[in-house]
Amino acid sequence: MRESYTMAFGFTLAASRQRRAERRAKDMSNKKFRTVHDSMGELQVPEDALWGAQTQRAVDNFHISGLPMPRGFIEALGLVKWAAAGANSELGLLKSEKAIAIQHAALTVATGEHDRHFPIDVFQTGSGTSSNMNANEVIAELASRKLGAAVHPNDDVNMSQSSNDVIPTCVHVSAAIGINDRLLPALEHLAKTLAKKADETRDVVKTGRTHLMDAMPVTLGQELDAWRSQIDHARDRLGDTMRRLTGLAQGGTAVGAGINAHPRFGKKVAVLLGERTGIDFRPADSLFEALATQDAAVETSGQLRVLAVSLMKIANDLRWMNSGPLAGIGEIELPALQPGSSIMPGKVNPVIPEAVAMVAAQVIGNDATIAIAGQSGNFQLNVMLPVVALNLLQSIEILANASRTLADKAIAGFRVSHANIARAVDRNPILVTALNPVIGYELGAKVAKTAYAQGRPVRDVAKEMTDLTDEELGRLLDPAALTKGGIQH
Repeated sequence: MRESYTMAFGFTLAASRQRRAERRAKDMSNKKFRTVHDSMGELQVPEDALWGAQTQRAVDNFHISGLPMPRGFIEALGLVKWAAAGANSELGLLKSEKAIAIQHAALTVATGEHDRHFPIDVFQTGSGTSSNMNANEVIAELASRKLGAAVHPNDDVNMSQSSNDVIPTCVHVSAAIGINDRLLPALEHLAKTLAKKADETRDVVKTGRTHLMDAMPVTLGQELDAWRSQIDHARDRLGDTMRRLTGLAQGGTAVGAGINAHPRFGKKVAVLLGERTGIDFRPADSLFEALATQDAAVETSGQLRVLAVSLMKIANDLRWMNSGPLAGIGEIELPALQPGSSIMPGKVNPVIPEAVAMVAAQVIGNDATIAIAGQSGNFQLNVMLPVVALNLLQSIEILANASRTLADKAIAGFRVSHANIARAVDRNPILVTALNPVIGYELGAKVAKTAYAQGRPVRDVAKEMTDLTDEELGRLLDPAALTKGGIQH
């Protein structure tokens, strides 16, 4: 039975694949094509495509993932081509009317009007030359139409540039824009949300936990403020990293020596990009380093990994605190957002912390990929640039989205289960720690074990086993006072 099922199922899958292949072949047969050429000869390009021969060769060569280059990267490509045309015009290398046409076309690329004309797979030539030429060809075609005269993808759009400096520049520009415009504001929002919630819960005394075991009390506000501090430090780290991420490779051309580029070209490109984005871009301290390595991207990814670790810690703490509602810790109730089970009615799960934890796992995996890619700088060029861009930009995007989601759908709206918290604090035998300076560790341990074994409050047991008065015990074992750094004995 199992064999016949497997054979039938396998046949069904094979037939399905065959039908898809036939549909693709039919679709291709119905398409109209035009003939284009490059230095390797002629080939056919879809008639409605804005790209040319070099893009088509890449489309034909790289059937790997179906993942195009990220939107943020295409935005950066458009901005870099816009700035390059402006710099070449200012330096007298490109006629004004041609530069204006290129710049207009490049900005339409940057804003996403032509994303479907950037079909090349992420897993392509390691320098990203295919994507650079994709941009050159699309922008040249658009500019030619606007100008009413031929604009050449290499001679005009790619003037003073090489894929070897354009693509590293785009990695830095796209990451810097993502961090500046999306991630840092999202982290600021999360930090403010945590600070507000910490203030609201500053007087809620709860059982502290170390090793997941009962420990001395803290306030819920102190716990949340620790999370807020983690996020603030993440912002500081990213701000420091931005000083290196905003150094650009542009002007280095093929190997870092700047062949075929005006000496002031890289500086002008950085200034124009800064004016356009509001980010203080500048030429890299060493153009040779900027082409040969991706150290700044690796550093940036490392800071994103630290943030992911922080978010994982916060998400898991929330899950523990929310656990129950009857058989778990049950200190808080996260907002009920959706049914939690297809079989258990009434079950509600901590879906937002779970999603954030998965984001953290993805970012940590992305960082591993970027670290490997960063090692692939062979002599004068890193040859894993597209995969660096893919993983770096995904990490920035999902961390920004996860941070806002965590703030708005988990932190801001959770309710405190005061009764559960108070019950656990009252019965916490570890409160006896506060008596150590008075009765000693050995007697304190006996009090704690007795209180735990008998399920009684520490205060009651300590009254029987020590000569401390009610007033002394009340002062020494006050949970709220214990959260403020100790008691004067």
